[in-house]
Amino acid sequence: MKQGIHPEYRTVAFHDTGANEYILVGSTVNTSRTVEIDGKTYPYVTLDVSSHSHPFYTGKQKVTKQDGRVARFNQRFGSKDLKAR
Repeated sequence: MKQGIHPEYRTVAFHDTGANEYILVGSTVNTSRTVEIDGKTYPYVTLDVSSHSHPFYTGKQKVTKQDGRVARFNQRFGSKDLKAR
């Protein structure tokens, strides 16, 4: 491996601001901010969404509206028996 051409790989604290959770992960991301967690200082990056706050992972998905074009089509034509033609 060539010396001096690779970014520094270190443990970084990613903060999910939606769930107020910190995730410590190895990364090469560049940041000038730091945060202290459990007495250690880590580079700090904020996240809007992670697995701690995304509705798919938390089980709090919203039901989509059922009044779109496809739903209207199914209401008008979906109940008819197509085999009778």
